[in-house]
Order: sequence, then C-alpha cells, then structure tokens
Amino acid sequence: MTDRIDELKGRVKEAAGKATNDKGLEAKGKSQAEGARAGRKIKGAALEAGGVIKEAAGKIVGNERTEVEGKADRLRGKAERTG
Repeated sequence: MTDRIDELKGRVKEAAGKATNDKGLEAKGKSQAEGARAGRKIKGAALEAGGVIKEAAGKIVGNERTEVEGKADRLRGKAERTG
C-alpha cells in the first residue's frame, strides 16, 4: 500500500513542478512515482509466483486450503502487478 501512496505523492510533486515550471521538482516527482510503481510491480510478480507454487503444491498433496490460499496469493499478486 505504501508503494501506491508514494506513487501518488510523486505524481502530485510532478504536477506541482509542471504547474510552477520547477523542472527539479517535476523530475523528482516523476522519479519517485516511477520508482514506487516499479517496486509495486516487482512485489506483485513475486507474490504471484509464490501463489502459483503454493497452489501447485496444494494440488499435489491434496490440500485444498493450501491450493486456495495459493490461488488467492496469485490473484492478489496479479492485481498488484497490473494495477
């Protein structure tokens, strides 16, 4: 969640920089937003991959709860990565 907040803060700084013609603030904001977005995508991809593994492990051992938890992790990771 903090990645989304940092991304929003960066976008606000970028917009303020554009509005005031402050190229430094604009660049700083853009960098902050892009860094936060990249971090969110990496975390989402890791969660998604872990979910795939957990889901498969649940199927292999016949543990429905583990399988469902894995599917939930996979979907949550996909949402973070793409959203």
